[in-house]
Amino acid sequence: MSLEDPDKSATSVEVDALAASEFSLAEGLVYLNHAAVAPWPQRTAHAVAAFARENADVGARHYPRWLQKEQELRSQAAKLLNASGEDIAFIKNTSEGLSIVAYGFPWRSGDNVVVPRDEFPSNRIVWQSLAARGVETREVDLSGAQDPEAVLVAGMDRRTRLLAVSSVQFATGLRMDLARLGEMCRARDVAFCVDAIQGLGALPHDVTAMNIDFLAADAHKWLLGPEGIALFYCRPEWRDQLAMYEFGWHMVEDISDFERRDWVPAKSARRFEPGSPNMIGIHALSASLSLLTQIGMQIIERRVLERSQHLFDRLDALPLIELITPTARGRYGGIVTFRAPQVDAGALFAALQARDVVCAQRAGGIRFSPHFYTPLSALDEAVDRTRDAIRAVQAKTATR
Repeated sequence: MSLEDPDKSATSVEVDALAASEFSLAEGLVYLNHAAVAPWPQRTAHAVAAFARENADVGARHYPRWLQKEQELRSQAAKLLNASGEDIAFIKNTSEGLSIVAYGFPWRSGDNVVVPRDEFPSNRIVWQSLAARGVETREVDLSGAQDPEAVLVAGMDRRTRLLAVSSVQFATGLRMDLARLGEMCRARDVAFCVDAIQGLGALPHDVTAMNIDFLAADAHKWLLGPEGIALFYCRPEWRDQLAMYEFGWHMVEDISDFERRDWVPAKSARRFEPGSPNMIGIHALSASLSLLTQIGMQIIERRVLERSQHLFDRLDALPLIELITPTARGRYGGIVTFRAPQVDAGALFAALQARDVVCAQRAGGIRFSPHFYTPLSALDEAVDRTRDAIRAVQAKTATR
């Protein structure tokens, strides 16, 4: 039964209760690192344990049931993206998905691809590697931009064939208006590729409404799943236009006829899955998505944004703190990055780790990334420990 309900007060207690039953972090630990690697829900841990036990007991005796789980996950992913299951492929990670696009795209020498300058290396290196094919990577500086979408479009010209952008920037937490970018790309006949790893699972991604042509996202961050499995979406109109460079038994149309000598690629996005599927990852991710679906992405987004806003307010009240993440409505997701200019970021990060605040060091500061289930009390505790950590670092520095 879904908990999705437009009445916030009617669902908050239910979601909190469900979250308490699904997440059991170690006592005293404040986990604010979902933008890196997320803890698993209990149902995911149980699904993996059950799959492992079945393998140990009977091996692949029930493999047809595993195939049913694979199809179930494809349907879950399609619902999450407002796509068809035919448009979804299961791959290893976001980098592989972006590589499928980069090396399958029908480039011509002299073409260019536009990307924000401060993208995570996965969404930069792959495009830069195309230089040998005569494709230019144009990196656009979005720092301080009041209208980052317009700045990105201004970086295009008549040879721009593709825009590649993260839905949320990994370091600063800047959230992009994907619907607007998709509309701008469509008007200019520019393909639109989204690295959704820092947004999918925290924020709604409607590939149809947003005019997204390609999307890739690992499972191990906001989707609350394991490493080693990712979702790749390809708009149907592009499927036959992407050249293929990985081949195997699993990517053919007639997947069950092992004796057949002639073959054609699968009509669906399964053509991008060359070999045996990651069955343990499929079972785990299916369990994780069942939790997100049960709650509903609208509620999850609301709670993620509430937690970001709570951190904005609490951190802003601390002396010597500067927020790096933009606080304007619609410009942030689940990432809150800040700095203490008078304190070394590395020393502050180490002090927070010592105080059991699991976070990351990014953009010259500290990155907190709570999910929908993170208690507000845990955020308050994290801010209190941040204050103490700053004082400890300052005291240590003063004694040198």
